[in-house]
Amino acid sequence: MGRINLRKTVLAIFFCFLILGAVLKNAIAQSPTLTPTPTPSKNRAEILRQIDETQTKISELQNQEKTLSSQIKVIDNQIKLTELKIESTKQQISDLTLDIDTADKKIDKLEGSLDALSKVLINRIKETYIVGTTSPFQILLSSGSVQDFIKKANYLRIAQAHDKRLIYDTVQAKNDYSNQKEIFEDKKSKIEQLKVELEGYNEQLDADREGKEQLLAITKNDEAKFQEILARLRADAASISRALGNITANIGPVNRGDIIASAGNTGCSTGAHLHFEVMTPARVEGEQVIGRENKVNPMDYINNGKFQHPLPNSIITTSYAQPYFLGVHTGTDFAYPFSEGPTFGRPIYAAEGGIAYLSQDSQLCKGFESNGLGKGLVIDHQNGFVTLYWHIP
Repeated sequence: MGRINLRKTVLAIFFCFLILGAVLKNAIAQSPTLTPTPTPSKNRAEILRQIDETQTKISELQNQEKTLSSQIKVIDNQIKLTELKIESTKQQISDLTLDIDTADKKIDKLEGSLDALSKVLINRIKETYIVGTTSPFQILLSSGSVQDFIKKANYLRIAQAHDKRLIYDTVQAKNDYSNQKEIFEDKKSKIEQLKVELEGYNEQLDADREGKEQLLAITKNDEAKFQEILARLRADAASISRALGNITANIGPVNRGDIIASAGNTGCSTGAHLHFEVMTPARVEGEQVIGRENKVNPMDYINNGKFQHPLPNSIITTSYAQPYFLGVHTGTDFAYPFSEGPTFGRPIYAAEGGIAYLSQDSQLCKGFESNGLGKGLVIDHQNGFVTLYWHIP
């Protein structure tokens, strides 16, 4: 009777672990793979297609002759492009948020189940090991027959092998889901990056719309006025380019904050102001600025404190790359409001220390001949940065 009960117990344990293993494997097999899928959703794929089309359209318009009409079309398409980028970014954030929420719940649940299984199986392996230390002779003595002995030995061998396999599967499953959890931590980090991008796109959209209003305001929606402004900006850019290739004198070392010149009205200027440029990487070599085509937004370096403001307490009259989308204004213009008196003759300060040079255009600006030759001062800061102070008397 005792041998029959023992046999039933061994069979019950064996089949319990068979069922347990099957349940575990089935749960793992049916759990969806949590690896992020690089394929965009159908909705975002359509947005990306529209982005490509809009970018192509903008490129085509920019290659056309500049007219007020073509510039308005460029701006309108740029606004559309920025709106599409905002929509695409929001879609990515939404998709990632849903993925992370679903994954976190599944991972937490599976980790709990796997931890519990690990504890059960570890205890089971210990017991199996203890039983496994029993000598074949002892098993033989406890068996009612040779057939009973063979069955007991087989049950023990199969149970041990099955237990070890379950332990291996459990550990593998835990490792897999641990890796997946790291992947989704990366997704959380990606969401933060996308939020920063989204903020930038929203700012760009505001700038796009404001730029359109500015362009219409300065041109009065008049093609002739637009062409007049464009011609002046192009002439000014050409004048500055010639001057940067025509260094006329070495003034010598200057320190940050030194008064180096005064605001004037030379060259292609409609009134006294300071045109301030930053070039990097650039340097003065011989009689020219090497890297003078590498213009960057001066306000980025004034705002972060790298450079001192060259005309303190003045206001910006024309920003870098303005009027909007003409892309020919290579610096930032500063002047004082009428309420603060004339700008002409106001002191200009060195943005940073370096070696100062005089530069001058080699020809008069058409339509601005009475202003005389364009003149400026260049400072090589000897660290890859060169600054220009233009329109000085």
